[in-house]
Amino acid sequence: MKRLFVSFCFALAMAPSHAAVPVGKIQALLAKPEILCGRFDQTKHLAGMKKPLLSSGRFCVAAGRGVLWRTLQPFPSTLRLSRDEILQMHGDRVAVRVDARQEPTVRLINNMLFSLLAGDLAQLEKLFEGEGSVQDKQWSVALKARDPGLAKVIAGVSLEGGAFVRQITLHEANGDRTSISFSAMQTGEAAIAPEEAAQF
Repeated sequence: MKRLFVSFCFALAMAPSHAAVPVGKIQALLAKPEILCGRFDQTKHLAGMKKPLLSSGRFCVAAGRGVLWRTLQPFPSTLRLSRDEILQMHGDRVAVRVDARQEPTVRLINNMLFSLLAGDLAQLEKLFEGEGSVQDKQWSVALKARDPGLAKVIAGVSLEGGAFVRQITLHEANGDRTSISFSAMQTGEAAIAPEEAAQF
């Protein structure tokens, strides 16, 4: 997950067309809840392997606190992202803890992932350039990293959504590709389970 993700762009017209990222139009369509939780289904295609790796679970994005990524299948695992840290848990055991203050690339990736899941296009625009389209309150974008360090990890990102991001596809520089679909999304305090809230 450390080598993960990002996104976006553009225009409303009689027929869809593509242009530089219309951040304002997309931002106007996106909901901005304090808490957003839902289901994710992830498919990872590894270069040189025919069968993809499948996983699924729950995610929560809490404004100002971070992202909680709970994989439930094929085995349980919890990843918590904040601006300054990546923390991976197996049960109650800390498996990985990476301090972004000591690893600048981690901070860059964290910012990207957090911005992606939160639909923070203003932050994404600092990291990526690209094009996209907007039509009937639905939008899609395709992005390439501006930062050379980020480009060494992520070759490109595509995003699709409406009021929320529904699909993210990450094209990694090594040829791997990860697609994540989001569904059953809920907002507000009632959306997050007590055990999830306790992990922030």
